Amino acid sequence: MKVTLSALDTCESSFTPLVVLELAQDVKEETKEWLKNRIVSKKEDGGAQLLFRPLLNKYEKETLENQNLYLVGASNITLLLGAEAIGLVKECNDNTMRAFTYGTRHNFKDFNDDNDDFLTMAECQFIIKHELENLRARDEKMIPGYPQAKLYPGKSLLRRLLTSGIVIQMFPLHDNEALKKLEDSWYTRFTLKYQPVDRIRGYFGETIALYFGFLEYFTVALIPMAVIGLPYYLFVWEDYDKYVIFASFNLIWSTVILEVWKRGCANMTYRWGTLVMKRQFEEPRPGFHGVLGINPVTGREEPLYPSYKRQLRIYLVSLPFVCLCLYFSLYVMMIYFDMESWAMSLHESSGSEWTSVLLYVPSIIYAIVIEIMNRLYRYAAEFLTSWENHRLESAYQNHLILKVLVFNFLNCFASLFYIAFVLRDMKLLRQSLATLLITSQILNQIMESVLPYWLQKKHHVQVKRKVQALKADIDATLYEQVVLEKEMGTYLGTFDDYLELFLQFGYVSLFSCVYPLAAAFAVLNNFTEVNSDALKMCRVLKRPFSEPSANIGVWQLAFETMSVISVVTNCALIGMSPQVNALFPESKLDLILIVVAVEVLLPGTPC
Repeated sequence: MKVTLSALDTCESSFTPLVVLELAQDVKEETKEWLKNRIVSKKEDGGAQLLFRPLLNKYEKETLENQNLYLVGASNITLLLGAEAIGLVKECNDNTMRAFTYGTRHNFKDFNDDNDDFLTMAECQFIIKHELENLRARDEKMIPGYPQAKLYPGKSLLRRLLTSGIVIQMFPLHDNEALKKLEDSWYTRFTLKYQPVDRIRGYFGETIALYFGFLEYFTVALIPMAVIGLPYYLFVWEDYDKYVIFASFNLIWSTVILEVWKRGCANMTYRWGTLVMKRQFEEPRPGFHGVLGINPVTGREEPLYPSYKRQLRIYLVSLPFVCLCLYFSLYVMMIYFDMESWAMSLHESSGSEWTSVLLYVPSIIYAIVIEIMNRLYRYAAEFLTSWENHRLESAYQNHLILKVLVFNFLNCFASLFYIAFVLRDMKLLRQSLATLLITSQILNQIMESVLPYWLQKKHHVQVKRKVQALKADIDATLYEQVVLEKEMGTYLGTFDDYLELFLQFGYVSLFSCVYPLAAAFAVLNNFTEVNSDALKMCRVLKRPFSEPSANIGVWQLAFETMSVISVVTNCALIGMSPQVNALFPESKLDLILIVVAVEVLLPGTPC
């Protein structure tokens, strides 16, 4: 009989595997035995009370390639008690949302003692992750077999095992049957329909469901801009100064859509129970280091690092480095303008067809250079933020996002601001915006989806050949799945996905009044983005652990900030237009005061 994830036998010898632990090949047997005992021991004995077994038994290890792979699962009772421990919020029979408790389990909708579907698979895997991460050292001073891997009371064992290289990785398994159903309703049939956000949430968790919900909402919100932009492009395309009406619509649109999203986001997360879910105490991040001491807040023994040292690193090293990168970005921008001048003079002197095509080459090269610089800077920003030694993962993420957003904003938009407000060349602005937007979208599709999918398909074929060549008389279904998934790329979170949407929002909201097709290209890109991202999540990358989320976090603030900049930019463009200037031929001061008043009165702009 084949072992599949749909099996619901929860006895210790045959249980539903939910999570995989991969250990290093040279891990000592005493370490393995100690880890197994800590995982399966009862809670009162300091264990996680989970189910645990190797992927391969002794006979299979001799026959197959020896893999230090272990499967982790849990009984239904353990999962329900874990749901109570993490404060999971579920819907009650009276349609209210309350934190789940095992003692009142029968008061919750769809709960039945004989039904194992009360918790979604994503929730079950999150609970197992929580239990493993909360395995803490008691009286151990070190990991057995590794005297250099020191422990102290209260230290997370899994974090120490990961940082010591004893545990290579931990990842949740796909459920092939549930995944196939999700794919059929999501992206395998190309039809214009809403995404199954609730199903995505049930399989991948709230954080990823919110990203796809926001991607869908943002795409739908772009459609009015695209519909208005198309006739605007057709009828007033050659008159670059007639952009006042479109700019006026642009500044209203950019402020309204984010307010509507906040309401829709709150409705979704309330229905999912994460809006009212209590925030858990945040543990120190795995990379945090310092001198061992007593935390004055928690009373636990943990590494302590003086905040003044962190501030010195931020202001004396990170800040100057970011400023240097910003200067380099501006320097590259000036090289781009020199290339534009050269291409323009060459075209004016010859006037041939090939030189008219050459006019787009500098913008294309600059767009490619921007993408390369953004990716290189991202690695540097991650290294610096890690070196700053932030205690909490949330602080680390906030500092990283701030660094990346500042550089990406200047790198992507500085040339457009320079063309619009210094050169005041609307024809060049339209050409640069179109080239930057389209080139960045093509490059992102290739780097994020096409290339990883091709590499994954190649690896899949290799694994299939290896499994088919096995002479062992065993069922290799589960073995093949685990080996295949462990080699998949790791999903690093929604950071890059939101960043791509943030930059797209900037291209559309800031200067699309001079290139009305920007929104239409963004819509077309996002239709393919939905499917390519779905394919990436389901078939290219490992399944990520779900993370409860009440909103899109700091990205809401980032988009709102871009919205404010968009309002100011569009008001300035309107104030610069010949039509508005003709209304105030005598006094430019009146024009400036009216533009400032409009900026202040619009919602979302600072007073």
